[in-house]
Amino acid sequence: MTQLVLASTSPYRQSLLEKLGIPFIAAAPDADETPLIDEDARHLVLRLAQQKAQSLANRYPNHLIIGSDQVCVLDGKITGKPLTEENACLQLTQASGHIVTFYTGLAVFNSANGQLQTECEPFDVHFRPLTQAEIARYVEKESPLYCAGSFKSEGLGITLFERLNGRDPNTLVGLPLIALCQMLRNEGVNPLLA
Repeated sequence: MTQLVLASTSPYRQSLLEKLGIPFIAAAPDADETPLIDEDARHLVLRLAQQKAQSLANRYPNHLIIGSDQVCVLDGKITGKPLTEENACLQLTQASGHIVTFYTGLAVFNSANGQLQTECEPFDVHFRPLTQAEIARYVEKESPLYCAGSFKSEGLGITLFERLNGRDPNTLVGLPLIALCQMLRNEGVNPLLA
């Protein structure tokens, strides 16, 4: 069976990929994540997912390499990881009562034959109106400083929402498994038959 490589050191993405029950290697990709001038969210995440996957081709020349990247868009603007509690509170204040769209780029690169598959998976998060006390307490309890949008949907972040709209809930955590399974099947790797 073809060995899988996840071009990510994210524990969240690793945990999601583990759900498929297929052995894989996780490796840090080499990618400059700076957006290009006038680059929209879809193009950014597709470019970075592809770049991450292909950056490991020399180290893993006979593998299926999975790259993924995600951004959060609020009011038409890309929102990054907050990195500080103050920024997290600000992001959640801006999201309160609004819809935030996450775009997750996915790439599967077959380093043996150069075949590349990519997809951008959108996911809408409808935030309920939040009080400043709720926002401060949430940030204090979950410390979502390295999460796009300043929340962890797999944890207490779920308490911030009115509803979620998207094809695959795993997309919100950072790896769209439904799309990934199809890409793997296209490469002859079926998680159910592995």
